[in-house]
Amino acid sequence: MSGTFLGTPAFPTAARAALEDSQLRRNLAHATGTIRTKRANVVGEVDDWEQLRLAGEAIKNRVLRHLPDYLEQLERSLTAAGATVHWARDAAEANAIVVDIARRHRTDEVVKVKSMATQEIELNDALEAAGIHAWETDLAELIVQLGDDLPSHILVPAIHRNRAEIREIFLREMGRAGKAAPEDLTDEPKQLAAAARAHLREKFLRAKVAISGANFAVAETGTLTVVESEGNGRMCLTLPEVLVSVVGIEKVLPTFQDLDVMLQLLPRSSTGERMNPYTSTWTGVTPGDGPQEVHVVLLDNGRTDVLADPTGRQALRCIRCSACLNVCPVYERTGGHAYGSVYPGPIGAILAPQLRGVGTDPQTDSLPYASSLCGACFEVCPVRIDIPEVLVHLRAEVVDAHKRASRVPSVQDVAMKAASWTLSSAARTGAAERVAGIGGKLAGRLGRTAPGGRSILGAVPGPASAWSDSRDVPVPAAESFRDWWTRTDGGRSRSDHTDGGRGNGDGA
Repeated sequence: MSGTFLGTPAFPTAARAALEDSQLRRNLAHATGTIRTKRANVVGEVDDWEQLRLAGEAIKNRVLRHLPDYLEQLERSLTAAGATVHWARDAAEANAIVVDIARRHRTDEVVKVKSMATQEIELNDALEAAGIHAWETDLAELIVQLGDDLPSHILVPAIHRNRAEIREIFLREMGRAGKAAPEDLTDEPKQLAAAARAHLREKFLRAKVAISGANFAVAETGTLTVVESEGNGRMCLTLPEVLVSVVGIEKVLPTFQDLDVMLQLLPRSSTGERMNPYTSTWTGVTPGDGPQEVHVVLLDNGRTDVLADPTGRQALRCIRCSACLNVCPVYERTGGHAYGSVYPGPIGAILAPQLRGVGTDPQTDSLPYASSLCGACFEVCPVRIDIPEVLVHLRAEVVDAHKRASRVPSVQDVAMKAASWTLSSAARTGAAERVAGIGGKLAGRLGRTAPGGRSILGAVPGPASAWSDSRDVPVPAAESFRDWWTRTDGGRSRSDHTDGGRGNGDGA
């Protein structure tokens, strides 16, 4: 089984450790750079790409406005097609449903299609606790599972590993979980893929139960869709007797025609391909073809809380393409583990805090700050999620939550209230400028000259030391701008041209 994010430190601490790993940074830079280039090439071929983005945004917004209606329609369509629909309010309910289905079929193992939803609810751990082995069949997920590792990317969970590391994992771990890797295995991608194929084939052929997620669920027809690049998912979707799909309630689409837009946006944004090599769709049960028992678990797990936030709900438009991760300068340098969530990168920084709630966990509360707010994520998002807007919104939510929880104001709160009181009055502001001028004359003797000729102070003592550790603190101007303006009649009178008379330019 793979590891857990439980106990991950707050993002600044985790990121600092990740930045010290030069091999990790090289792996990430190479992988994200390659994906960015591929995406740019295939997107550049589409003349109406922006119109497609607008269409994708409109479809998802329509879903969110009428989500209860579309979910009820989806349930009716699925039931009519022979599927059994389950509703899960949280991870515990979803896991209990899946475990119960596996137990009723007296199986001690299941095969899994790559699924973010099942990672979110930690389904593998729940199955393991019930004595049921869950085998990941996606190549990258297999690497993570065999290495007792954690996923670090939405699309490529093992993006932090290079092929030499993967070879070592296969040689060391495959024999413990099934068919062993060949002793002469090299790190050539073809050989690594062949070893994984041989290892997984026996699991595909004997599994009675498979578990999947879904990229999309069509309310009109009850059709579920999974897109992938390897074909391992299709083996899970067609060979076992029983198929259980765990689907977030936001994955619903109104009509089959809406897939036309999404299947143009998703592959280009995720893998940099015009079309995924494997696009599988299934509608309930087809006698004599594929699984003869189909279950669909519709998962909430905090999504209705996200839906209630007018600003934050746009995160539910996400189609899990990972384009935002591949352009994010923060993610490229820290990787996904630093986010402490199965949803890393910019989308994880807004989705995880909303699903978990803010104000109770320092690690979760740190995620909205894991961004430079450069806006690159919005520019590439195929459904136009304004991630920077939501990040700023969540930062305010975090601050407000801490204020509600603590009766003692922070140093920053006290400083901001004092600044507000001072700057809300011209008289108080003028008095503060005069005091700063006097302080500037005294501090100027203690300061030092920085590159460019500016006078700056050294480290500031007390609570402000954390601020001055990473910033230059300028020496206050000996004369404020207001005083200079009055004395020189707005600059018309040049009675004093020296820096000492006008201040150093850093005044109010």
